[in-house]
Amino acid sequence: MRYATLRLAAGTRAGRLVDDQWILLDAPDVGALLRGASGEPTGGTVAVTDADLAPVVPTPGKIMCIGHNYARHVREMGRALPEYPTVFAKYSDSLIGAHDPITLPAESDSVDWEAELAVVIGRVARRVDPSTALDYVAGYTILNDISMRDWQKRTTQWLQGKTFEASTPVGPMMVTPDELPPACQGLKISCTVDGTEVQSDTIGDFIFDIPTVISYLSTFMTLRPGDVIATGTPDGVGVGRSPQLFLQEGQRLTTTVEGIGALVNDVVGEPSLSIGR
Repeated sequence: MRYATLRLAAGTRAGRLVDDQWILLDAPDVGALLRGASGEPTGGTVAVTDADLAPVVPTPGKIMCIGHNYARHVREMGRALPEYPTVFAKYSDSLIGAHDPITLPAESDSVDWEAELAVVIGRVARRVDPSTALDYVAGYTILNDISMRDWQKRTTQWLQGKTFEASTPVGPMMVTPDELPPACQGLKISCTVDGTEVQSDTIGDFIFDIPTVISYLSTFMTLRPGDVIATGTPDGVGVGRSPQLFLQEGQRLTTTVEGIGALVNDVVGEPSLSIGR
């Protein structure tokens, strides 16, 4: 099944995709649905072409991110392969919808793209074994870990460059595991800027695979329904190029995972950045 969170005049509502219609459900969003809201159809529908998509889980309790998880990306960043998963967090204020604009903050001139497969947790998970870790997955979605590289590099801790407000598109929907290969292995992940492909790889070419990541995180924290895990990005990021390349106002960023869909986000400047251009 395929679920999304839709923005309506009266607020948000979870929806289930049936053909070309979102069937509205008795839950304010996909996170609430996973936490136990009834999920019964309300009788309302929204055509796919008319849907205004919010972040698929608008307020996850946790957004955990794995850095340096594709070997070629680690090498393009000039790093050694990690012995353990590289973990950082985002906060829900950073999330935007699948078609919302990415606003370039006035404070950064080094805004980079990072296409990622994201896991949505469906059951309480604590100290789970890798052999059963996929049983805790509600579904998969797409996330672009937009990174303000100049802020990320200010210290050895990355957080400040990773969770700028309204910077991280996630969606367009959550697809349940039964509709995809196990752990999405073999699916293509890609990113384009104005139609030019900048990232392309295959899901599963991880240093730490999805069961390992879920097990590792659940060792030191309880994962709960609606929590989101970003699994890392392939090579091809702007900061790893020579010369380096960063997002500019007026560009369109498209992030795709085969079998799930695409994020399509226009890059805009803050009003103070646009004046006089």
